[in-house]
Amino acid sequence: MRHHHLAAFGTAVAIAAMAYVPLAGQSEAQEAADAEAAWTMPRLPDGQPDLQGYWTTQTFTPLERPERLADREFLSEEEVAELQQQLTAEGVDPLRRDAIAIEDPEEREAALYQENRDASYVHYDNQVWLRTPVPKGLSTRRTSLITSPPNGRIPPLTPEGAARVAHEAAMATVFDGYETRPLMERCVVWTHEGPPLLPPAYNDIHQIFQTPDHFVLFTELATNPPRIMALDGGPGIPDAIRSFGGDSRARWEGDTLVVETDQFIARRNYRGSNRHRHVEERFTRVAEDMIRYEFTVTDPTTWTSPWGGEVPMMRTEGPMFEYGCHEGNHDIRHILEINRNLERQAAEAAADGASK
Repeated sequence: MRHHHLAAFGTAVAIAAMAYVPLAGQSEAQEAADAEAAWTMPRLPDGQPDLQGYWTTQTFTPLERPERLADREFLSEEEVAELQQQLTAEGVDPLRRDAIAIEDPEEREAALYQENRDASYVHYDNQVWLRTPVPKGLSTRRTSLITSPPNGRIPPLTPEGAARVAHEAAMATVFDGYETRPLMERCVVWTHEGPPLLPPAYNDIHQIFQTPDHFVLFTELATNPPRIMALDGGPGIPDAIRSFGGDSRARWEGDTLVVETDQFIARRNYRGSNRHRHVEERFTRVAEDMIRYEFTVTDPTTWTSPWGGEVPMMRTEGPMFEYGCHEGNHDIRHILEINRNLERQAAEAAADGASK
């Protein structure tokens, strides 16, 4: 196959990327203990862990475990090596995040390249404009970012949650006015922004700032403003005040920063959940180049049980670039005009058919 043999640079990059993936045969607990013994936590003048800097969560690891991996929580060392080689090869489309779900290695490799797509697929050359200096690969041996429940998948929806998901899907086909168009189409808010913080498709950099009384998380690919979280332990905002990003309150538990968020606006659906969602996030610096990010999502009106996961945040280089998503808002007029034209054409065709 054309891309089966990697250039020396691609191999070197794959080996470097492997540094982020725990080796098989060692327990994660042992690895953590070894790393802790050889590394000293950097701290701010007030004694708190220093989490500042640029971090990336880019990974091909899927949010939910592929069905083909069944109850397997971790990939083997051999599987990780094979996947790292394929995923970090030059020419790979960084948007093919479904690649791990493909079992056959040759089929997987063919799917990774944009040039192999159906001829009707028209898009930017993703491997050119989305490839990062350290190519996206695997950041963990886990088979999914979700770690709870044990099957690595989001729990079933409640009847109420399923109804919201069905309603949102139906509304995506309605073009009555700008109010009915999806929030992502209008560049109002993206699903990955959360919280929880999940890897976006690209521009996957997060910048952290700290002061003794505030923690700030600034995400590159975001329409919400940076999350500015007070560390004073004060009460949250009144229940009547809600927003797309919710109200986040932070506190230190030892060397782990714990953030709890609620007060989401009802209009903003997140996989069927809206105003009743509660998210707990935990940021723990575990190495010079890594923060362990953990999250738990709870909404009994949407899912039959809470669910959560773990996403490695890896040290990266800045700067971040301004993300200005305005296409949907600028083009909403044309989106609606096109559908008015289609409606008129359908009405004229119906009238012609009735007159014959």
